[in-house]
Amino acid sequence: MRRAILHVDMDAFFASVEQHDDPSLRGKPVLVGGRSRRGVVAAASYEARKFGVHSAMPMHEALRRCPHAVVVEGRRGRYAEVSHAVFEIFRRYTPLVEGLSLDEAFLDVTGSESLFGDRVEIARAIKDAIREETRLTASAGVARCKFVAKIASDLEKPDGLVVVPEDARAFLAPLPIERMWGVGAKTAPLLRGLGLTTLAHLAAADARVLERALGSWGAEARRLACGDDPRSVEPDGEARSMGAESTYEHDLVDREDIARTLLAHASRVAERLTEGGLAGRVVVVKLKYADFSLVSRRVTLDAPVSDTRSIHEAALELLARFDLGALGVRLTGVSVSDLAARGRGQRALFDDRSREKQERLEAVRLQMKRRFGEASGTLASLLEEADVVVPHAQRLPDARRGGRR
Repeated sequence: MRRAILHVDMDAFFASVEQHDDPSLRGKPVLVGGRSRRGVVAAASYEARKFGVHSAMPMHEALRRCPHAVVVEGRRGRYAEVSHAVFEIFRRYTPLVEGLSLDEAFLDVTGSESLFGDRVEIARAIKDAIREETRLTASAGVARCKFVAKIASDLEKPDGLVVVPEDARAFLAPLPIERMWGVGAKTAPLLRGLGLTTLAHLAAADARVLERALGSWGAEARRLACGDDPRSVEPDGEARSMGAESTYEHDLVDREDIARTLLAHASRVAERLTEGGLAGRVVVVKLKYADFSLVSRRVTLDAPVSDTRSIHEAALELLARFDLGALGVRLTGVSVSDLAARGRGQRALFDDRSREKQERLEAVRLQMKRRFGEASGTLASLLEEADVVVPHAQRLPDARRGGRR
């Protein structure tokens, strides 16, 4: 049976929620994020995008391009509430839903076609239900594999529906090289310099050329450019790990800068663990170098942890085990696994008064963020965080979930 895969992505999700909740913002350029010196645009409405503003852009640059934009501080709790409603719609049509973030997911509807019509009908029904029940729009890509469906969903935003024909390679062929996952501002000029300007060129490229240019990732990139992606949709269940990672506009070379990003990640992970009443014993740090090689280190702790300080201290110990050398670092990440409900099998925690105190502080910080907004719960040490391009906190059952947004 040929697979029927959907990728559904909410349109300008955070900004659209703000415009929905505050009618005075409708039709205006809206930026979600902080105004601080190193603030980053978390989301930009389509009115703002007309001025060249996009998510992950430094806020000062966004306001230079669009000085009349309305800046709104993010409300993660509200976005999570709307996200829950959207994912409930997804699950009406299939139990095979793999969430990538609050606003996008893969759906395998292969087994649902006998109940709800073909894959295109299901995609339309999902989009209609989202519009009717949330007053927001979503774009969908329909294909036979995950990579191609994700590419398709981004082609006709907002409110798009792109159905990929059976010949996925031909569909991908004319698209620019930048559509490939992991090809950004630094890699694209390198590939273009080799004459690889489209996905067709990438699909036909010599394996040795790609290995020299992209390392071991080159073979996978060529396979994806051919429309070959055998990965299955992995339905969300109980989290096997919780993590946060970020890709940076400029490669990090200073160990202190990298350590600061690990603190930001530890804070995000601790927040999610606290929300879920979970703790974990295994802490993992991963670094992706400028040559796209990915290295990870892990440690198993004596007792489960769920607070920022404990996670960050473990991450710093792991960072000391990395050889940074001359290569810059383009991505950093922290995750915690071997999860269990906090208090289950954690007798050692009760003998550690310092850790108990940190967990209570974590809970208080989370309550402050829920009540007063994101800024109220920000750790002072994070105010000088490096210029993050793509920050995202997520559950990580599949380390290769992410892609071009």
